[in-house]
Amino acid sequence: MGKNKKTTILLIIAAVLIIFIPLFALKGAEFGGSDDAGSVMAEEITGKYEPWFTPVLEQALNGELPGEIESLLFCIQTGIGVGIISFCMGRLVERKHQESLHKKE
Repeated sequence: MGKNKKTTILLIIAAVLIIFIPLFALKGAEFGGSDDAGSVMAEEITGKYEPWFTPVLEQALNGELPGEIESLLFCIQTGIGVGIISFCMGRLVERKHQESLHKKE
């Protein structure tokens, strides 16, 4: 068996372990957002917690956003961020490539 094939098999096994170990090791774990953790900590320190403002979209809709819409907005925000980072990285790589071409001339 070649070195590349062994490496591929080991990486696949590692990926499967990374996927399945948390399912069993973290059974019954509760995951909350940082907003919840911050408000709980502030309440523990001061005795009460009152938000400074209500989110703009909650005011516009007269209620809380549905979870699906919240997830959609988060995914759009993530996509925009990844697009900007990818564009900048691509420009840097292309600039380096162009500079190396000019040095050869």
